[in-house]
Amino acid sequence: MASRYWTVSLPVPNSASHLWNQLQERISKHSFDTPLYRFNIPNLRVGTLDSLLSLSDDLAKSNNFVEGVTHKIRRQIEELERVSGIDSGGLTVDGVPVDSYLTRFVWDEAKYPTMSPLKEIVDGIHSQVAKIEDDLKVRVSEYNNIRSQLNAINRKQTGSLAVRDLSNLVKPEDIITSEHLTTLLAIVSKYSQKDWLSSYETLTSYVVPRSSKKLYEDNEYSLYTVTLFSRVADNFRTSAREKGFQIRDFEYSPETHENRKQELDKLMQDQERLKASLLQWCYTSYGEVFSSWMHFCAVRLFAESILRYGLPPSFLACVLAPSVKSEKKVRSILEGLSDSANSAYWKTEDEVGAGMAGLAGDADAHPYVSFTINLV
Repeated sequence: MASRYWTVSLPVPNSASHLWNQLQERISKHSFDTPLYRFNIPNLRVGTLDSLLSLSDDLAKSNNFVEGVTHKIRRQIEELERVSGIDSGGLTVDGVPVDSYLTRFVWDEAKYPTMSPLKEIVDGIHSQVAKIEDDLKVRVSEYNNIRSQLNAINRKQTGSLAVRDLSNLVKPEDIITSEHLTTLLAIVSKYSQKDWLSSYETLTSYVVPRSSKKLYEDNEYSLYTVTLFSRVADNFRTSAREKGFQIRDFEYSPETHENRKQELDKLMQDQERLKASLLQWCYTSYGEVFSSWMHFCAVRLFAESILRYGLPPSFLACVLAPSVKSEKKVRSILEGLSDSANSAYWKTEDEVGAGMAGLAGDADAHPYVSFTINLV
C-alpha cells in the first residue's frame, strides 16, 4: 500500500473521457508503475466567487487540523496495538482498507448533501472532527491516569529499597511487636553492611544483641531488621540517620497487604478494560475522521479547481501514487495535459526563479490543482 497520494484536477478542454484516456495512456507509457484512479467529486454547490475566495483562505488551515487528528488517532492505535501485541492487519474505513477508500472514493450524499453550501459542509466536518478530538483527549487521559497509577505501584514494588514498598519482602515472623519490644527496618548501603553489623547494637541502649537479620538485597541496598525496646526507637532512628543508615517506617498488616493486592488487581483489570475500549473506539473514530478528511479533500479540490479554471465546473479529478523516482516524470505528464499557455507561471521557484513563482500563492504551484495526502 502506498502511503502518499496526490489528488489532482486537470482542466477539461473538450471531453473529460478523452482527457482521462490521454492521461491513462501517458502514465502507462512513461510511468507504468504509478497507480492512477478517478477521484469522483459530485457537482457541488458553487455559490458566489466571494464565498469561494473566503472559503479558500480557510481550507488549508482546516485541512491541516483534520489531517492532524487523523494521524493522532492512527498513532494512538499503533501504540495500543504494540502494547497489546495485536496486529490488526491494517486500518479500515467502512470495512475497506484506507487506500481503497481513497482510490475508490464515493461521496456520501446522505451525510453531506451536495446542495448544501460548501462552507456548511466544511464547518460540519470541522465540528465533527473537533468533537472526536475532544473525546479522544478525555479517553486517553482516563487510560493514561490508570497507567500512571500502575506505574507508580510497580516502581514502589520494583524500585530501590530506599523507596519501594516493603510489604512483599517482610514476613510476619520477621517482626516482633510486644508491650516493650519493637522491630525496625534499616536500609543499609551494600558497601556499609560491615559498619552496620558492627555498630547497630551500640547506636543506642537497650538494643537486643544479634537481633539484626538481612531480609533482602538489591543492587544498591540491603534490608535489615533490628529489635529493640520501644522507648528508645526514636533515639535509634536519630543515631542511625547520623551514621548514614535509613530507618523505614513500616507496620506489618495482613489486611493492608491484601488491600494493596486487591487494589493492584483492580487497576490491572481497569487498564485492560480501558485499553480494549479505547482501541475499539479509535478503530471506529479513525474510520469516521478519515472519511471526513476525504470528503474535505474533495471539497478543497473542487473549490480550488473552480477558482483556477472558472465556471462552469469542467475539470478531471484523479488520484495518483507515484514513487519518488517517478514524481518528476508524472509532474511533466500532468503539466503537458493541463493546456496552459502560461505554465511557467505556475512552476516552483527552483524551476523558474523567484520572480515568476507562486501566482496561486502556493510554494509548490503547478498549472493544475494538486494536493498531497499522506496516509502515515
